[in-house]
Amino acid sequence: MTDSKFSTSRDIIAFALEREEAAVREYGRLASIAKSPGLTKTLLDLQIEEKRHKELLEGIDPRHVQSLDVHAVEDLHLSDALTAEPLDPAMSFQDVLIFAAKKESAAAALYDALAARSGDAGLKRLFEFLREQEKGHKRKIEIEYERLVLTEG
Repeated sequence: MTDSKFSTSRDIIAFALEREEAAVREYGRLASIAKSPGLTKTLLDLQIEEKRHKELLEGIDPRHVQSLDVHAVEDLHLSDALTAEPLDPAMSFQDVLIFAAKKESAAAALYDALAARSGDAGLKRLFEFLREQEKGHKRKIEIEYERLVLTEG
């Protein structure tokens, strides 16, 4: 992220929208790779949440932004030391979960950086809200990882 890329709030929002659109596509691909109905459902649910983030960014209303409830989400750190394999149709169940957790971690870090860069209190709050949403997605994935990989492995 360079300073020249984000000269206005509109630039920041456009960038965030691109990232959300990419997340929607990624979850669609991951869901098509998933080999279990439960994982497919989890990934499709996350895809829906990413679509909601996109809609939120597209329809930013300053009055709505101030009413966003930002709750800190506990990070389980289960995937932090793991390495994500490149997206591949032959990925294992475990690899799909790790890939998804890493994507969510990167998204949370992006929104954290955007919040830090924002001089506008409303945008800062929006990006803090989105950061915690992405951290919540990572947590959801890590809970699945713990339940389905660590307890069965």
